[in-house]
Amino acid sequence: MADQPMLKFTSVARDMPDKRPPDLRRTDFREIYAEYADTKAKEQASRCSQCGVPYCQSHCPLHNNIPDWLRLTAEGRLQEAYEISQATNTFPEICGRICPQDRLCEGNCVIEQSGHGTVTIGSVEKYITDTAWEEGWVQPINPAAERTESVGIIGAGPGGLAAADVLRRAGVQVTIYDRYDRAGGLLTYGIPGFKLEKDIVMRRNKQLEEGGVTFEMNCDVDADIFEAIRADHDAVIIATGVYKSREIQAPGAGAQGIKRAIDFLTASNRKSFDDEVEAFDSGRLNAAGKKVVVIGGGDTAMDCVRTSIRQGATSVKCLYRRDRANMPGSQREVANAEEEGVVFEWLSAPKGFAGDPVTGVMVQKMRLGAPDATGRQAPELIDGSDYVEDADLVIMALGFEPEDLPALWGAPELPVNRWGTIKADYITGATELENVYAVGDIVRGASLVVWAIKDGRDCAEAILLRMEDAAAIAAE
Repeated sequence: MADQPMLKFTSVARDMPDKRPPDLRRTDFREIYAEYADTKAKEQASRCSQCGVPYCQSHCPLHNNIPDWLRLTAEGRLQEAYEISQATNTFPEICGRICPQDRLCEGNCVIEQSGHGTVTIGSVEKYITDTAWEEGWVQPINPAAERTESVGIIGAGPGGLAAADVLRRAGVQVTIYDRYDRAGGLLTYGIPGFKLEKDIVMRRNKQLEEGGVTFEMNCDVDADIFEAIRADHDAVIIATGVYKSREIQAPGAGAQGIKRAIDFLTASNRKSFDDEVEAFDSGRLNAAGKKVVVIGGGDTAMDCVRTSIRQGATSVKCLYRRDRANMPGSQREVANAEEEGVVFEWLSAPKGFAGDPVTGVMVQKMRLGAPDATGRQAPELIDGSDYVEDADLVIMALGFEPEDLPALWGAPELPVNRWGTIKADYITGATELENVYAVGDIVRGASLVVWAIKDGRDCAEAILLRMEDAAAIAAE
């Protein structure tokens, strides 16, 4: 009888890919995790218990068939594993790198709950698709037949790209409009290279372009352009994301040296493409030689502190008003940041800023009180605990809000809710405007890349069904 390839979690320990030492990785923007070797990937995949009810799959927004491709990997059937993986996920090599697996699939692994350590799902997913690219298993988009219908997509982030992929494979004519010079959205200009090297994103952009997707870059949509896009296409998908930074109202908040996270990260990522970035070269958006304070506790804040370390800051501190257990960012990212030299000041909130240019952050200490409306303990001020944290550069990473699209696009009839995000069906993405859809963060608010991918795929499928229904009616 052949050796049982699975359920080896009792005899094989959890083992992540090797991580580059902090003193080396803090000097560059290369990814910090090495790739699994083939035998290690098989070994780690074999730890899966093949649950009858796979909680990893049910807690994945894309409902990836995780137990199936883990088993195929353990059996050495890697091409089949890739086919299963990509059937539900447009960008598995990206999700394998940047998804917060500790909060999603791996955080709900049954063997983790039993004390054996979760299966390293994200690392195996990354290995499968990286190998697929190397072996030529990732096939170009080649529709069986071309269709006459066209869809315009506003926004070249993960939601828009995922929708474009599904539509183009069905033969639909797809044009993507984006304000930046490169596609990818936050994948390109928001997420640092040490989490997602840029050639990974550019490779997918090239695949879409070679598959027939038209990119209209440097296109900042206004009222006239939005009207023209609607007129030129059978359907329009709004996938702009949310880019307006939340501001803090405090004394001194307008001082020089206080910067938005998106500006700081975009400048850094542009330098990775060898772009000319005057604000970086002049030092305004460069942490080199500076005492940096980052305000916020999400994944964007983690990207900022770790980028600052790599740029050569003399010190990097992160202020967050709750404690470690209540922060929204990935605990894995916090651990990586601490290894690299970031200091976290928990239960600390900014009260104001000293100097112009900024010389410090006035900090007030907090404690956790009764739960707020979301169920999280609300921070409360501790009287008399104020102090000043020295800083030459302060980065605000307080989250993002939607731009006022109805006003920017001259479309007051575009439905938005009280938070400014677009009202759309959560499955199909359909809005109250005829043939206009919306997906990703512009509907959900700032969220995860994997949710944007799901929304884009679901919306594309809904548009295809609608096209089929229209064709059937026309044929009657």
